[in-house]
Amino acid sequence: MEKKKNSRQKETLVKVLKYIRPYGGLMAVVIVMAIISVAFTLYLPVLTGKAVDLLKQAGKTGFWEALFLLFKKMAVVILLTSLAQWIMSICNNKIVYNIIQDIRKKAFRKLEILPLKYMDAHSHGDIVSRVVADVDQFADGLLIGFTQLFTGVITILGTLGFMLSVNVGITIVVVVITPVSLLVASFIARKTFHMFRLQAKTRGEQTDLVNEMVGNQKVVQAFCREDETLKRFDEINERLEKCSLRAIFFSSLTNPCTRFVNSLVYTGVGLTGALAVIRGGLSVGQLTCFLSYANQYTKPFNEISGVITELQNALACAARIFELIEEEPQIPDRENAVVLNGVQGKVDLTKVDFSYVPDKKLIENLNLHVNPGQRIAIVGPTGCGKTTIINLLMRFYDVDKGSIQVEGEDIRNITRKSLRASYGMVLQDTWLKRGTIRENITFGKPDATEEEIVAAARKSHAHSFIRRLPDGYDTVIGEDGGSLSQGQKQLLCITRVMLSLPSMLILDEATSSIDTRTEIKIQKAFAAMMEGRTSFIVAHRLSTIQNADVILVMKDGHIIEQGNHDELLKKQGFYAELYNSQFALA
Repeated sequence: MEKKKNSRQKETLVKVLKYIRPYGGLMAVVIVMAIISVAFTLYLPVLTGKAVDLLKQAGKTGFWEALFLLFKKMAVVILLTSLAQWIMSICNNKIVYNIIQDIRKKAFRKLEILPLKYMDAHSHGDIVSRVVADVDQFADGLLIGFTQLFTGVITILGTLGFMLSVNVGITIVVVVITPVSLLVASFIARKTFHMFRLQAKTRGEQTDLVNEMVGNQKVVQAFCREDETLKRFDEINERLEKCSLRAIFFSSLTNPCTRFVNSLVYTGVGLTGALAVIRGGLSVGQLTCFLSYANQYTKPFNEISGVITELQNALACAARIFELIEEEPQIPDRENAVVLNGVQGKVDLTKVDFSYVPDKKLIENLNLHVNPGQRIAIVGPTGCGKTTIINLLMRFYDVDKGSIQVEGEDIRNITRKSLRASYGMVLQDTWLKRGTIRENITFGKPDATEEEIVAAARKSHAHSFIRRLPDGYDTVIGEDGGSLSQGQKQLLCITRVMLSLPSMLILDEATSSIDTRTEIKIQKAFAAMMEGRTSFIVAHRLSTIQNADVILVMKDGHIIEQGNHDELLKKQGFYAELYNSQFALA
């Protein structure tokens, strides 16, 4: 298990390095600036040591001139060190935020091409958490890592070099004690990666719950589920608290443990250095310089141990992001895929089998022939496969067996863009983006003229309520329609289809949220729009599909009856039962 975790961590690190590679030039600047910064930082104790030794000459000729010259050199060194650190910080920020931009772009582009089954199988809150919160956590860890890791490593190497040039014996004492600090940091790093990964996963659950509750607050309040929702939130919050505390506890051990080891190093240097001074092998100034180096040598171990903790968190978050980025995209269009043009509306489903879950059958051996211009109504109990047929027609999902053909061409040989552009779709669930009313209507036809927009709105009976809005068609609405009523949202979605007027239509409970009077008017508009267009109508209210050319009655994934309204009533079968049950009280 431990090997698997370490392997996963290494894989994630390799992936991170691939994103860093394009910014090799900036990385070189960072390394050069780190070397300059460390070199001047290490040179400063030499000047301090000389100043201490110079104090023995106080009162002698040239003392003040020599001391002033040392102070001037120290001021220049400090200024150059600050400048190098400033340039390094700017380059670090540029590298990190470019990498984060690249990762977010790649993650969002992947979301655009992921198959619909991925969205159905993963909570939306967790996906949002990966793209937003996890990337932010990764950025923080990477920024700290770049800022302190390079300078820390170079400081350690540089300090060792300076110490060796002053006194080899004391340096050996430092080097002998150092591995203890590395072992402590390594042990804690292995422990914290798994805990930070669990923390990121639990945080994703929490984001998902908050996202779900905010989007469905009316439902929660309507069914008095506030207390149960709070309990769910508290349960996730408690788990997040526990895994966060464990991760923070282990990571917080790093600094005290390494500081303890560093204190041992400092003590060793102090004792051996004092003995060397007594024996005359070291001056007081050199001992001061050595103690300063001991501090500078051990300080990076504290910083690096802190960086390792942050990097564990960053790598844990990065692993979740890369999982999303590396998900299998939807099957791309074939190289010689056909672009649909001049669609008449001929559709054939031949021996179609499909199920969302392999061991749970849904649609089996479905056959259907649709002539151009026919109105096909699909009815049946909930879960029988009505909306699934729509998903298959639009190729949101691919069939398991059999084929679906449009104009005699298998839709798997047609480009998705041209296939979906051939359909106009109005669903029971509305979707509106943040923007103006006009932008939402022209979503499928951005180049539409003002006259076309108004004409489409008049046909859908949306023009009257749009005109009453503060800025008419330029009124800005919030996410998912903002303060518009459900019926108004649906009217805008209908207007959108009225404007684009594609070759085929899909209406899935398209008037479910509209009042009866307006529905009658819209049904007339739909009738005019459907004239000469192949239309698929999913309906629960059977009164809305009595004029359909063909009614498909579905049950358990099979078409059990087929015909027009009058023919099906005469059969006195399942359709007649559904129809009579709806009008029994009429």
